[in-house]
Amino acid sequence: MLKIDGHTHTELCPHGGHESTRAMVERAIELGFDEYWITEHAPMPKDFVQRFAGPADDWQTEGLSWEQVDDYLNLAEQLQSEYADQIKISIGFEIEYLAGFEETTHAFLDQYGKKTQHNILSVHYLQDDQGKFWGIDYSTDELQAGFADELKPPQLLYQRYLKTVLASARCDLGGFGPDRLCHLSLIKKYQDYFGLPEAFDQSCQRLIDEIMATACKRQLSLDFNSAGFYKKYCNDFYPGSQIVLAALKAGVPLIFGSDAHSVDEVGRGWHGMKNFLKVLDTLKR
Repeated sequence: MLKIDGHTHTELCPHGGHESTRAMVERAIELGFDEYWITEHAPMPKDFVQRFAGPADDWQTEGLSWEQVDDYLNLAEQLQSEYADQIKISIGFEIEYLAGFEETTHAFLDQYGKKTQHNILSVHYLQDDQGKFWGIDYSTDELQAGFADELKPPQLLYQRYLKTVLASARCDLGGFGPDRLCHLSLIKKYQDYFGLPEAFDQSCQRLIDEIMATACKRQLSLDFNSAGFYKKYCNDFYPGSQIVLAALKAGVPLIFGSDAHSVDEVGRGWHGMKNFLKVLDTLKR
């Protein structure tokens, strides 16, 4: 198994630790990684604010500013070239799936995609019944403000989230579109705070199976994201065992991602994924 950290961020990330990306690459080399994928958050659509109902600091700190895109690509390309004989670095964006903004996202990837090797796709925002967007991982207050009614029967919130993920998996974003679905159980980031159920119910499982079938058909991989282990109210990896089992059953590849936003987070949890998959393989025998 190649040792890949396939989901990392940079010093330019507005909600990160602003630590040196060079130091992060050198940490990956120190840990013996074969590949290191830099996947910074793409800018939010310029008119997204008109459809957003949460706190301004959420969307303002979600991704790069439009003025930073070239700086990010120049930084990543410099490191890619400089460390080429020590580690394979891939460059990409973490793309946000936002219903109604598909054309804007497609145009962004058409413009900048030629400079990328791997782009990844995430859902950090859900629409309420009025079509307004709310962040699901920025704060407990925002999640409750947007979806208080669905937090009471939380499987309804899970369904809303998984339906959005399914739409993202089906979305054609062009020749430079993302090739991996990220942290598919992000909706559980605050599971311990709200007392959310660990298991998805049967309705959710059907959606999960449909997501995996779509991912297999479209040759998308799945982010095995260790960041959730270290979140105060999550304490589990994304996407969790239920979705991992569905992915393996459907033949969807898993790629480790630390989702590092600082040096100490690079590669964090790698052995957890490796050993988890080893146990599953043993049980199958």
